[in-house]
Amino acid sequence: MGSAVRKFKRRKSSAQIELTGASNKSGRGWTARRRASKAVSAIIQKTAGGENEIDDLEMQVMRYKPEGIDELVRNTKFTKKELQIMYRGFKQECPTGLVNEDAFKEIYAQFFPQGDSSAYAHYVFNVFDADHNGTISFEEFVIGLSVLSRGSLNEKLMWAFKLYDINGDGYITKEEMLDIVKAIYDMMGKYADPPISENAPGDHVERVFQKMDKNRDGVVTIDEFMETCKNDENITKSMSVFDTIL
Repeated sequence: MGSAVRKFKRRKSSAQIELTGASNKSGRGWTARRRASKAVSAIIQKTAGGENEIDDLEMQVMRYKPEGIDELVRNTKFTKKELQIMYRGFKQECPTGLVNEDAFKEIYAQFFPQGDSSAYAHYVFNVFDADHNGTISFEEFVIGLSVLSRGSLNEKLMWAFKLYDINGDGYITKEEMLDIVKAIYDMMGKYADPPISENAPGDHVERVFQKMDKNRDGVVTIDEFMETCKNDENITKSMSVFDTIL
């Protein structure tokens, strides 16, 4: 699973950073991106429960079984052999078969000690937790990984849209965009290059939102989001180049 995870974790934040303008490939900004890429690979090395605690939830998830391998082959862009290798690694590091949000946040915090990554980790976790039950299963993990590592530009942009559409109503409001952008800036902390001013998140959201909200109705639809991103060379490159982070 290590190889597939390394591919995945290199893609997790690039589109969001491109949209915020919060990073570049030099100095502290690039250091932060490398730290972000390492964070997700470590997430799957945490079990869903505490190290020594066994409660009702943990006893329940210990019986969790993933869906059939053939079904996952149909639903992802991975081969049967790749999925088998990934599952062995996932089960070895996550005996319960599930990863919870606390473990997810804990890893982010380790890689961003000079920033606050908790909010951003929460939003990313919610996208992977497709059934919103508070845990990421192996299926959810590999389906998300498949999109981010081998998906089309449209699929990757749809994933990014879900991140910004916090309440899942099909629209991105200015407030939702600001929440995500603030979370990214908070996560970058002292690694941001150039240094972040207090008004930077709000100012940037104003510019980006006006660009995306083409009909000026106060919300950004999936079509508006896709069109704007596809017409932005930096964003499209961040979605297609292997060594960037979605």
